[in-house]
Amino acid sequence: MTALESSIASVRIAAAAADRMKASDIVAYDVSDLVGITDCMLVALATNERQVLAVAEEIEKDLYTKGGKLKPQGREGIQEAQWILLDYGDFIIHVMHEEARDFYRLERLWRDCPRIDLELPEAADAAADAD
Repeated sequence: MTALESSIASVRIAAAAADRMKASDIVAYDVSDLVGITDCMLVALATNERQVLAVAEEIEKDLYTKGGKLKPQGREGIQEAQWILLDYGDFIIHVMHEEARDFYRLERLWRDCPRIDLELPEAADAAADAD
């Protein structure tokens, strides 16, 4: 498994955890060509500060238990809980309050990057409903 494939596998674990905690707009981007320091970025929205914290905690727990004891190298935003950035080195998880999304400065970094298929059950259910 390449480093990018490993990162995508981890991001899928994180996305499933965010989905379980009812985060919305869960999207992952392959930023490996654009940002040299990391391969993937996962963005998930939450409706309030409490949910931001809950989603981030669930992601951390799952990446530790299901992702081979992965721990973030850095955490930002925990005190304010408007957004939380979990830096795992090869991939980054960003959970943010949905009202803060417009103000997130780094959005330009991922906006035009290829999306990663997260294979979430809800996405498959939505596609089936559309047919």
